[in-house]
Amino acid sequence: MPINESIPFKPVHIAVLTVSDTRTLDDDKSGQTLVDRLTAAGHVLADRAIVKDDAGLIAAQLNAWIDDAGIDCILTTGGTGVTGRDVTPEAFSRVCEKDIPGFGELFRMLSYQKIGTSTIQSRAMAGVSRGTYLFGLPGSTGACKDGWDDILATQLDIRWRPCNFVELMPRLREHEAAE
Repeated sequence: MPINESIPFKPVHIAVLTVSDTRTLDDDKSGQTLVDRLTAAGHVLADRAIVKDDAGLIAAQLNAWIDDAGIDCILTTGGTGVTGRDVTPEAFSRVCEKDIPGFGELFRMLSYQKIGTSTIQSRAMAGVSRGTYLFGLPGSTGACKDGWDDILATQLDIRWRPCNFVELMPRLREHEAAE
């Protein structure tokens, strides 16, 4: 599947949220991995934050960014496992209008090729809320690299063929006009 060079690149405004009880901006390698990759691709870092593993706090930050017209997409890292403190998917369920199950499925399929059956512990997920894309990745730098390099780099590039998430952005809120 190629990049169609005749289509002009369109930068996406992306916020990066790290979910962690222990990380700071100084030692947040996973969040920084996403920031480095998205900016190297030509996208705009719209905002960045770290919140504790608390579904209410995560949902509040997601909602604030969803309501920000300057943010098209949110990438989260962390909190997607199965331990008691892993609650990012639960926070997503509070804010998402539509799930994108294929993202998690594809992430786990690709991850299986690298880490085998351990990928079953990942609850990577994606959705759409009020015109904003949300993608939840595990907290490891490897998972962030895989999620960006193997999925998001192309799906957040309007030139990717045969289709991509960016070309759908103007249509994400169509249902609101009908309500």
